[in-house]
Amino acid sequence: MARFPGLLATDLRDVTRDPAALESSGFWAVVADFEGGLVCARFGDVRGAPVPDPVPGAWRGPAPDAWSSSLDRAGYVAGVRRIREYIAAGEVYQANLCRVLSAPLPDPAHADVDALTALLARGNPAPYAGTVRLPAHGVEVATASPELFLRRTGRTVESGPIKGTARTPEELLEKDRTENVMIVDLVRNDLGRVCAPGSVTVPALCAVEPHPGLVHLVSTVRGELADGAGWPELFAATFPPGSVTGAPKSSALRIIEELETAPRGPYCGGIGWVDADRGSGELAVGIRTFWIDRAPDAAGGPSGAVLRFGSGAGITWGSDPEREWEETELKAARLLAIASGAEHPLVGGTAR
Repeated sequence: MARFPGLLATDLRDVTRDPAALESSGFWAVVADFEGGLVCARFGDVRGAPVPDPVPGAWRGPAPDAWSSSLDRAGYVAGVRRIREYIAAGEVYQANLCRVLSAPLPDPAHADVDALTALLARGNPAPYAGTVRLPAHGVEVATASPELFLRRTGRTVESGPIKGTARTPEELLEKDRTENVMIVDLVRNDLGRVCAPGSVTVPALCAVEPHPGLVHLVSTVRGELADGAGWPELFAATFPPGSVTGAPKSSALRIIEELETAPRGPYCGGIGWVDADRGSGELAVGIRTFWIDRAPDAAGGPSGAVLRFGSGAGITWGSDPEREWEETELKAARLLAIASGAEHPLVGGTAR
């Protein structure tokens, strides 16, 4: 099944890793992981449906103190300093540094991301929330993403990069605006590779947008697809999303590979839907995203399950290493609390 704002998709018909299928027919749920893996699932029954209310006890999350981090505080701060050295050397202007938080699930056989989705919808509503549950294909994802990666309406395509995060608008820094403008320029260039010449515009730049527990700076980049361009060309031109890589993207990706110690998976990828019959679709940047990673036993069946969640920050020359660590804590705290059924999970205190 798949669930998106106001939509429920069931009756699985096809699963493919070929983006060209998104230009064929039908309604597709899409999960693209940061490392380039793609799963497209076509459903036969798509109807309007709200997210159901949470059922007490339906989701058994990890203990609040069970979370560990792929980078602890010292490792993350050191990574920020290393990126600043690369910036000083002129190799990159900005790079995103992320960490993956993990915790074992106490009841793997009954762990259902749709039950977690109900809790997220109540505790952290998000404009680009989504759930894709395809356990036979290794996909169990629930996102509360606030960020638009790609929206397509006919030949018009739009992206809504987020850069700049604080608890309140007053706490946003000039560094946040600079960071946003850098990524807007990158997204303009990415869309320019697949859009008609002269059609790419920026209708909104650095708008302050409130979300549960924090605010973001959000911009809008829009263009008209060139003749012959479709979803395969869009993915090739824009993936991974610029807001979670850096600029220049190629240099940022090399630095990410050097400094990060765990794959991002669906975190920082693309999650959403495509209606091929209507020529429309909407993919979120896979931030504020949980996914279940199941370990097979010797016979190939499930033996355990780990819940994972990613958090990161964009690093520029103006970044303070400790403040960037605190930004990753701010982004994670509320959502980990929801997943663990606690008010104040020890996000950093348990990292190892």
